Amino acid sequence: MRRVNFTPQLMLSPLLGIIATVLYVTAGVLLIAAHGQRATNSAGWRRFGFGLGTLAVALHAVVLYPTTITTQGVNLSLFNAGSVVAWCVAVVVLMLNVRRELGSLAAVILPAAGAALILDLCFPTTHLIATDMPLGMRLHIALGVIAYSLFALAAIQAIFLRIATRQLRQHHPIMHFLPPLPTMEAVMFQLTALAFALLTVSLALGAAYVMNIRAQHLAHKIVFSVLAWLVFAVLVYGRWWLDWRGRRGVKYVIGGFTLLALAFFGTKFVLELILHRV
Repeated sequence: MRRVNFTPQLMLSPLLGIIATVLYVTAGVLLIAAHGQRATNSAGWRRFGFGLGTLAVALHAVVLYPTTITTQGVNLSLFNAGSVVAWCVAVVVLMLNVRRELGSLAAVILPAAGAALILDLCFPTTHLIATDMPLGMRLHIALGVIAYSLFALAAIQAIFLRIATRQLRQHHPIMHFLPPLPTMEAVMFQLTALAFALLTVSLALGAAYVMNIRAQHLAHKIVFSVLAWLVFAVLVYGRWWLDWRGRRGVKYVIGGFTLLALAFFGTKFVLELILHRV
């Protein structure tokens, strides 16, 4: 594991990263504040918040590009990969808001993306993957990152749904910050179904390039990825053929995402920070 070489291309990254983080956090605060405003004012606050979030995502991309796409290869170290995933999640939640009111999701996701960006800037290490890798392997990585991002959104939505359901069961009013239960449930299952399809294709492509599990340090990653896939497969089957609803779906989404997080970031954490292997 090597440190990223300091070049003129990276000189502005810390400053732009700090600006992007401030914008991310400010956008989150504005989206939360929008729910405390009267209807006539809340729309303006939301538009302003999402506007700042969009600008933050653009600056985040500018910071990410030179540290991820390098002349030596693609950098997917622990913190850089986390920043890439956080950027993808932020982009998806901003796109989803075009059709649905998901200010509650964005208010959590955007500041979290800023935190991931700061961690990447504070720990600029590298785990390079050769640029001449086969097309199938590139698709495996890209689809895996997108699938993980969608699962992350589904998991956060599942947590919101669990909180809201518990509030109702205890006869407490649901926080105005959260969207209606049917909306949260629909978004959770839709994100999960799309992410499951992408994960399936990603795992199938990746299987073609497994040559030596021990040498490639893939044993734990494969085990946890397959377990996560099985959990999500059961959930998708239960939803569309057995008409499973919120509470059961929440458990499967959170459980599957936990396994997937162990497969992706858990493996990277052990290999890079504890065993110092790449």
